[in-house]
Amino acid sequence: MKKIISGIQQVGIGVPDVYEAFDWYKKNFGMSVPLFDDKGTAALMLPYTNNQPQNRHAVLALNLKGGGGFEIWQYTTRTPLAPAFKVELGDLGIFICKIKSDDVQATYRELKDAKIELLNEPQKAPDGSLHFYLKDSYGNLFDVIENIPFFSRGTHRTGGAAGIGIGVSDMAASMKFYSEVLGYDKLLYDKTGIFEDLVSLEGGGKSFRRVLLTHSKPMKGPFSRILGSSQIELFEAQDYNARRIYADRQWGDLGFIHICFDIRNMASMKTDCESRGYPFRVDSGNNDFDMGEAAGHFAYVEDPDGTLIELVETFKIPIIKKFGWYLNLKKRNPEKALPDWLLKLLKYAG
Repeated sequence: MKKIISGIQQVGIGVPDVYEAFDWYKKNFGMSVPLFDDKGTAALMLPYTNNQPQNRHAVLALNLKGGGGFEIWQYTTRTPLAPAFKVELGDLGIFICKIKSDDVQATYRELKDAKIELLNEPQKAPDGSLHFYLKDSYGNLFDVIENIPFFSRGTHRTGGAAGIGIGVSDMAASMKFYSEVLGYDKLLYDKTGIFEDLVSLEGGGKSFRRVLLTHSKPMKGPFSRILGSSQIELFEAQDYNARRIYADRQWGDLGFIHICFDIRNMASMKTDCESRGYPFRVDSGNNDFDMGEAAGHFAYVEDPDGTLIELVETFKIPIIKKFGWYLNLKKRNPEKALPDWLLKLLKYAG
């Protein structure tokens, strides 16, 4: 069986207080379902934690309207560090998390009334779609976008993660990686210049090559219906030397620490990555990795600039936790999406 990529499972966000952050994302974005809430030791991430196991507390928050989750991540044995410099658009790494909206203008008005830090009014991206930028209470940048279908109705106009914006140093190499390794093979635009919709961002008034990618084929796999389609936007600075956002810091420090893809057949994924020159840097191996209420097999690869890409093959998730109902995914057709009624029961997982 070949590798199957079902979509963006979650975007990792390093924060100083995991429950404070969960409450903020729940209130303002509708990320209301804690699929897991787990304290433990990040014993396998030694290449990215100065070769020292680190204790951490993580909550995976979902929005059942659709889209990827947020893995809200807090160190418990060290104080997480912010970048030593002011991060600008085009610096290397994940700079933006995209979240989808069923009505961008209405979402803007609602978040404005909620006193969220909005960076611009809704404007058109190079493909003509409407979007706007905001910051959460920790200064992380979010891009509210339109034209992404939703899985179900919800209490908020926004859904979950629908993509990321990444600073890259070599556009051709990055496009090749995200297309061949992760399936973002459809080009929506490739523009170079100064962009009016970016000028409100740190460093956004400079010149960039800006590329937006999505996938040409529908996603497959158990969670493909709820995760939905997504986008990867690449920014290559044209007139300054970009810096690594996580230079001299650890995985799990403040900011967007990784993007995670839900996959099936980790063995095939590993072979494919290695054949293209992107070996796994971390691999939990054949034993199930337990995250409290959920379990699976995870691995990490790096994009050409060292941005961390997590791959997770989920084996077990809670459906109705208080009744001890867990779903074993090992026994299911890896290409077939779970039925909508079952996915909607995840609201009881927390």
